[in-house]
Amino acid sequence: MLRSNIDGIIWPALVGPRSARMLAVLFQLEQSQWWPLAKTTGHQFRQLHALLAHAVQTVPYYRDRCRGITPALDSETDSEQWRRIPLLKRPDVQQHEQALASAQIPETHGKTHTLHTSGSTGRPVRVQGTRLTDFFWQVFTLREHLWQRRDFAGRLAAIRFVPDNKAGYPGVAAQSWGPATSVMNGTGPAFLLNSATDISQQAAWLLDKNPDYLLSYPSNLAALATHFLKSGQQLSRLRQVRTMGEVLAADFRALCRQAWNVPVADVYSAQELGSIALQCPEHEENYHVQSENLLVEVLDDANEPCRPGETGRVVVTTLHNYAMPLIRYEVGDYAEVGEACPCGRGLPVLRRILGRVRNLLTMPNGEKQWPYMGIMKFTEIAPVKQFQMIQRSLEHIELRLAVDRPLNNDEEEKLTELVQRALSHPFRITFSYLPEIPRSPSGKFEDFVSEVTTQAVRL
Repeated sequence: MLRSNIDGIIWPALVGPRSARMLAVLFQLEQSQWWPLAKTTGHQFRQLHALLAHAVQTVPYYRDRCRGITPALDSETDSEQWRRIPLLKRPDVQQHEQALASAQIPETHGKTHTLHTSGSTGRPVRVQGTRLTDFFWQVFTLREHLWQRRDFAGRLAAIRFVPDNKAGYPGVAAQSWGPATSVMNGTGPAFLLNSATDISQQAAWLLDKNPDYLLSYPSNLAALATHFLKSGQQLSRLRQVRTMGEVLAADFRALCRQAWNVPVADVYSAQELGSIALQCPEHEENYHVQSENLLVEVLDDANEPCRPGETGRVVVTTLHNYAMPLIRYEVGDYAEVGEACPCGRGLPVLRRILGRVRNLLTMPNGEKQWPYMGIMKFTEIAPVKQFQMIQRSLEHIELRLAVDRPLNNDEEEKLTELVQRALSHPFRITFSYLPEIPRSPSGKFEDFVSEVTTQAVRL
């Protein structure tokens, strides 16, 4: 039920101003998700025309960069004119942070604040946002809840990175799921634990909280699932695992079903952008771009749009951030474009989110490919709790392992064969053993990182 804002009126609910605005946007989103792509694109370009006019007038960085292009966008679908705008890269945002900030933000957009990216690329950026950009993030979070048909009365547990070592064991509790669900007449409780907590403590915490929904990074959840499989313990109320922040491993969904018998709902987002694409509620292999808030392009090496089945660089334009517009911003990720989804939604489809350039394996001939490995393949051979592959050279892969006990020669040989077969080349494999493989400062984890750099990326 909705939360009524008038004393004594429970049903039908008379909601407050903020809730009314959120419901008004959700009403529009319920319709626009079914529009044909051409209609969505037309509305995007109407918004882009207003955004570009604002950027040219009030943002120093765009005065020359986009001058002469804004008036050309009389045609709402003039994509050729749109592609004349140069790409904005992460170093550009770092170097021109002040010049990218608007000198005249509309007062109705609310106060500004700074968004800090995780810096997992080694190049953290700072972006200005407004209360309005926060509002849109919350709306699309609520849309994801509704798409996944979650029971708002359920218990939500989140295990994620929290700065300054806050929310350590035994975690913190809240009475609701947060601001995205404040329009509802209450939710079940929510619990938060820092992902730096030891896995065995995380497992004990989950058994105590016994949530209906569990949110965390895929790598952390994989370690938890492996722990629960070994212990034989169960989370009796768990209905769904929610993932964010990392690329899903090839066998991750199967691992969650094996450990907890629950499905996985993934969200593709970025701190500076919000929700980029949400997993389709009917077809888990598809991600729907949130086109009502962002324009997303997937470009090949010639900066031409990729077709379905092709992989390219993700380029995003924020439609509603008037404090610091990010226009044709190259996020750093790669994704595969998908066909139209059988669910009937007209929102563009990403088939897979594949990570960043540093997650690409470089073959000895210079070609690059995405390595696919999963923890389940490793645990079939040896008691591996965590793994990470580092490509040190064109012929050398370091396999870093966190294990329950030292491995014998036979197990190392079988793991070597597994990796070589998965990577389609007899790389020299060396083993390194650690108590735990460290995460990035933001709490995220990558199971493959290449230190090899080449000028061209050929997929």
